[in-house]
Amino acid sequence: MPTIGSILLQNAARVPDRESVAAGRAPGSPADDVRWTWAHLAALTRRRATVLEHWGVGAGDRVAVVAANSSDYIAGELAVLLLAGIVVPVNTKLAAPELRTVLEDCEPTLILVDEEHRGHVEAAAHGLGRVGGFDELSSEALDAEPLDGDRAREDDDALITYTSGTTGRPKGVLIDHHRAIWAGLAQITSLGMRDGDRYLHLSPFYHSGGVVFRTATTLLGGAHVIGGAFEPAATLALLEAEHITAFLGVPTMYQQLLAHPDIGRRDLSRLRIAVFGAAAMPAATIEELLTRLPGVDLFQMCGQTEAGPTGLYSTTEQLRERPDSTGHLSQPFLEHRVVRADGSPAEAGEVGELLFRGEAVMKGYWGRPDSTAEAMEDGWLHTGDLFRSDSDGALVLVDRLKDMIISGGQNVYSAEVEQAIRAHPAVLDCAVVGRPHDLYGATVVAAVQLRDGASLS
Repeated sequence: MPTIGSILLQNAARVPDRESVAAGRAPGSPADDVRWTWAHLAALTRRRATVLEHWGVGAGDRVAVVAANSSDYIAGELAVLLLAGIVVPVNTKLAAPELRTVLEDCEPTLILVDEEHRGHVEAAAHGLGRVGGFDELSSEALDAEPLDGDRAREDDDALITYTSGTTGRPKGVLIDHHRAIWAGLAQITSLGMRDGDRYLHLSPFYHSGGVVFRTATTLLGGAHVIGGAFEPAATLALLEAEHITAFLGVPTMYQQLLAHPDIGRRDLSRLRIAVFGAAAMPAATIEELLTRLPGVDLFQMCGQTEAGPTGLYSTTEQLRERPDSTGHLSQPFLEHRVVRADGSPAEAGEVGELLFRGEAVMKGYWGRPDSTAEAMEDGWLHTGDLFRSDSDGALVLVDRLKDMIISGGQNVYSAEVEQAIRAHPAVLDCAVVGRPHDLYGATVVAAVQLRDGASLS
């Protein structure tokens, strides 16, 4: 199997004049400031790889990237991969102590930044590696000789993507080229993506969803269309002007797009694939989307960074039948099962832990063999998510395993309690946790945020 860098070079030979990147600079602007073909992207990436090599980046070296979505991000990432380096996409919203924790963990040779984040990174990363800007990389590359070929192999490490840290310190999920490409192929196959698709990047590039769809689009020799921050009118304008065929958004984005008057005025006939994840979509929103955009296939995705990311998905027909579900099918090249605490299969309607096994599942956590051994057993990834598999094939997320409270021998799912409390008209939000109890082992405690003007006893 090829590497991500070799796919770039193949695209330059196969579809040299096809657009590879269209990117706007200003937030919400049309993507008309950068127009690169695949031949141009490959040429400038090879020159930037030469500069990175002069800056000390080699095989196996980590290059952290702290930057907003941009054409320079894509070129810089590919240049690192051509050198057999490891790209570490870093959340741009991390506070200085959190940022330093991630950088101390991955020990980067270089930290690539845009001008917006440079000052923050330099203050947080003092003594942790060279900080290099995209502007100076681009400038130095103008006169550089292009790197000769691709230095990486299929089994070389390619990416370290950090988890959100909801169960402790963030952990770096290690993915090699083999796994990254299989994760991209899983998206292509399950969603019906096609050669030359034009993908609108709305997810931050540091997010695993942003990572996997960059790979998928590159595999297809498609166009990476990069707008600014999400804004309904600007996004609708981009969907029309850039002939977008596919994108991923969260339910809130879709609700805002549907509420905007421009949705009826824009020609969205090229759009074929609309994907959502991260939260459930109301049934009414699903029906309105399918009515307003009759030519679009709507998919629900539920993946995990540790799985490549790959995971579960639901088709349009399955969403119509079970809008409350979290998924129905494993993505291609992936198996799933729901098991009891003893590892035996959970029955239909019974809650158990979701496990994954497949080509894209991580090599392990960077520098954490103990955590890797805990998460991986006989090739199966323990997700830590509790699911219920219903008799009709729908899978429903119930809770995080570590959030489950055992009180008096009974399993109490904090997410279900939170859902019930949020249904109260006086409640804006809440969080449910367990508190140690001498008699019951644990008792249930809710921290509740009330709506303005509301009161509860």
